[in-house]
Amino acid sequence: MLSKALIKYINSLQIKKYRLIHQAFLVEGAKSVRELLHSDFAIEKLFITEAFYQSNTKILHKGYAYEIITEEDLVKAGTYASNNAALAIAKIKKPAPFNPSENPFTIALDDIRDPGNLGTISRVADWYGIKNIICSHTCADFYNPKVIAATMGSFCRVSATYVNLPEFLNQYSSQFNIYGAALNGQNIHRLQLLPEGILVMGNEANGLSPAVADKVKSLIKIPGFGQAESLNVATATAILVDNFYRNVGE
Repeated sequence: MLSKALIKYINSLQIKKYRLIHQAFLVEGAKSVRELLHSDFAIEKLFITEAFYQSNTKILHKGYAYEIITEEDLVKAGTYASNNAALAIAKIKKPAPFNPSENPFTIALDDIRDPGNLGTISRVADWYGIKNIICSHTCADFYNPKVIAATMGSFCRVSATYVNLPEFLNQYSSQFNIYGAALNGQNIHRLQLLPEGILVMGNEANGLSPAVADKVKSLIKIPGFGQAESLNVATATAILVDNFYRNVGE
C-alpha cells in the first residue's frame, strides 16, 4: 500500500514545477513501463501489479527494485482512469546538445501546446528514426504525463531540446534547408525530397509565428481534396515526414 506522502509526491509530478524540482517524471501503463525497463533511463520507483510481474519476470529479474501493489493504488497515485499494470518514476535526462552531423533531418515545433500532439509527433519521429526534435520554449513539456502516454514508449528513443526557435533556425540556416508547413506553401506531392534539413511545424491554431516564418526557406503544404478545414498537426507532421522519406529505400 502506498503511503500518503508517496501518493502526494507522485501526484506532484503531474505539475511541471515539481518535475523540474525533483528532476523526475511519471511513466504509466504496461507498454510504456516495459519500454522504460529496456531503456537507459534511471528508475527511482517502480510499482507493479501481480499480473504485470507474472508477464515480465525476465526483465524484472535483471535487478530492478519494485513493489507489487493493487490496481486501485496505481489509479489513486497516477493519471490513468484505469491501470492494471505498472507505474514508474524515472529521472529526467538532460538532452545532448544538437549535433547537425547526427541529425541530417529533424522536426522543429513552434508553439505546439497540446501534450497529445507533442507525444504523437515524438512517436512519428521514432518511426522514421529521428532521434531528436527541437521545441520552442512555448511547446508543451516533453515530460508531461500526457506527452509520455501519447509517445507509447517512444520517449525512450526520442529526446526533445527546448530552444529559442528563431535563433536556432538562424544558427543552422547555412547548413540546412529549413521547410515550414503553411497553407500557402508548395504542393508536397510535386517535390522530390530527401530526409535532409529541418521541418518546422506551427501552432495548432495559428501556424508558424512571424519570427519563425521569417527563418523558413521553403514553405510546403499537403494538398486537400475534400472539405475539411485543416489537419491535426500531428497527422500533418506524419504525412509531411513520410514525403521526405518516400524515395529512401529500406
